Amino acid sequence: MRFGGFSTRLLNICIASYCRARNIEQAEVILIDGIRLGVLPDVVTYNTLVDAYCKFVDLDAAYLILGRMMEAGISPDVVTYNSLIAGASRRCLLLRTLDLFDEMCVRGIAPDLWSYNTLMHSFFKLGKPEEANRVFQDIWSKDWLPCSDTYNIMINGLCKNGYSENALRLFRTLQRRGFTPEVVTYNVLINGLCKAERLGAARKILQELWLSGCQPNAYSYTTFMKCCFKSRKFNRGLEIFSEMKGKGYTFDSFAYCTVIAAFVKIGRMEEACDFMGQMMDTGHSFDIVSYNTLINLYCRQGKMEAAFQLLDEMEKEGWGCDVYTHTILINGLCKSGNIEGALSHLQYMRAMGFGSDLVAFNCVIDGLCKAGFLDHAITMFETSELKDAYTYTSLVHNLCKARRFRNASKLLLSCLRNGFKIPRSTQRAVLDGLRESGFSSEARKLQTKIYMARLLHSI
Repeated sequence: MRFGGFSTRLLNICIASYCRARNIEQAEVILIDGIRLGVLPDVVTYNTLVDAYCKFVDLDAAYLILGRMMEAGISPDVVTYNSLIAGASRRCLLLRTLDLFDEMCVRGIAPDLWSYNTLMHSFFKLGKPEEANRVFQDIWSKDWLPCSDTYNIMINGLCKNGYSENALRLFRTLQRRGFTPEVVTYNVLINGLCKAERLGAARKILQELWLSGCQPNAYSYTTFMKCCFKSRKFNRGLEIFSEMKGKGYTFDSFAYCTVIAAFVKIGRMEEACDFMGQMMDTGHSFDIVSYNTLINLYCRQGKMEAAFQLLDEMEKEGWGCDVYTHTILINGLCKSGNIEGALSHLQYMRAMGFGSDLVAFNCVIDGLCKAGFLDHAITMFETSELKDAYTYTSLVHNLCKARRFRNASKLLLSCLRNGFKIPRSTQRAVLDGLRESGFSSEARKLQTKIYMARLLHSI
């Protein structure tokens, strides 16, 4: 419908533009102005608003638009419900997802392939692979031709739920049935196999991707390379990096940061600095990962002043610091012997309302112990509600170093009774220390209690 040069199509373009800019309030103003001028909205208009409300506001607000559609005499369609179902899935609201799917069917709106894809993804996201597989089978039973997105969701979901072998088997079955995977599908499988720590299978898929004529991209190599570093297979990771470089791939900041972090981890600081220099010289824009990597590099070198200067630069550039940024700094302060600074920064971190500070807290506990403030560390430990296996292990280990084996024994037993896993080497250190200190009877009692705790918690 047109009125004075305006049309419903132009109205929809304007509303979509404001929605993409997350300015939904202005999109609603445009809608009202359009109606006032006699330009009536259609189903596309409302579908655009439903999708925007789902993404940027909340699901309930999006659902209310259905009532406005009905008042305007416009019936929702499959696109409307697909947006609502996707919104519920993003928020892990499985029951709401199923209710919306059922409501769509009750209204006589036939679900399409994307409805089923979203439903399948939702089941995988909530750790229900069997239900997701049933949806996948339903797609086949309806004689629909699944698209590559369907296969990608299935392969990714199987890998994330611990069924990497099933994902690989499905991939091979699809190939035998004539499906030609694109690089995205290969990348999904490589990523899934890497996360399952199946490096050999991931490497084979990477080689297969290269031979298929569908060239790997930087993400294919970087994913595999990062997994190698995470598994402490540094030489293999660097081989992949050299292969990537030899084939002329342009490194993004993620690839650079992956290699720099690996060099830092194995203490090859000079090479880490070289790569950081290369990254800066190539003009890559820094994101929060890049800043965190560089801050970590400075902290490992003991250049705390440079690290904090970079923190200031990071904030000036508009990058909000995350928990990881502050944890790196706290750990660096501890390593450099500035325990007072680490404690102060931990308090600042808590005052600013950052998420869980458990890792930072563990760094401070370990730093206090290493600096000789063991009693202070114990006091902090006892007054804190946040503890994990590393907190206990660090304190037990440092108590043993200080030859306070009886204290270490009590803490060890408390850890095991709470169901935390603690390394067998640490347990042996406590038992050996008790025996060497003349507390053989206590060592025997502790060994029995450790055995009982293992039976109780399967430790």
